[in-house]
Amino acid sequence: MPTSTDRTIRDRLGVTPDAAAWCTIGRIPEPPDEVHRVAGSAPLRPASMRPLAMLGVTLGTPLLYIGKLLSLLGAGEEALKRMLSTTGEQERHRAAKLEEKRRDEAVVELGLDKTFDGDWNGAAGRLLLQWYSHSSHHQRLVALAGNRILLAAPPQRVSVRRDAFMQVIAEIPVAEADLVDPLPAYRNDRLRLRFKDGSWLTLITEEWRSELHRYLRRHQQSDDSRAAEA
Repeated sequence: MPTSTDRTIRDRLGVTPDAAAWCTIGRIPEPPDEVHRVAGSAPLRPASMRPLAMLGVTLGTPLLYIGKLLSLLGAGEEALKRMLSTTGEQERHRAAKLEEKRRDEAVVELGLDKTFDGDWNGAAGRLLLQWYSHSSHHQRLVALAGNRILLAAPPQRVSVRRDAFMQVIAEIPVAEADLVDPLPAYRNDRLRLRFKDGSWLTLITEEWRSELHRYLRRHQQSDDSRAAEA
């Protein structure tokens, strides 16, 4: 059954997406002055938080410290449990840590720790130069809708009700780019928006193995099955 969030996304986008997730990007590097000027000198950073939102953060800071303390206590409890755990449980923990290490190494090896491929003349670079001119919000809802990749966000940065204020700010035909999960073997929060000219942009999903990850994985498995049958 569709949730109220699903309905809001559908109403704001004008379509029911196949999959969608909120994403951020890394820090945009400083482009050459001439390139930035030709692109209209658009902002390269999201807007600052509004005063009321900053007040909310200030009031919530003590709760963050309490949360960190509870997290430390939880980590200590987990460490004690591991010391007292069975051999099988210790082996599973070591395997999980090894997988996490391999995933982090793969992120660096594939360049997923970088915001984009570095070519300001490529499609990804040109998109980045306009990234915050369309919306000063720090996040984008990335949605797959048929033959399009949609980017949506509130026009200005908000601290609440981002779904209710968002609007489509960019449409990328799948003939020009595709969205891929470069680390399908790992639980991860990285996706790559890959353009046909070879340029690319790293998207960081709000949740690990997001709806987009699951959708892409299902379709990759279907493609692999069809290829095996052929």
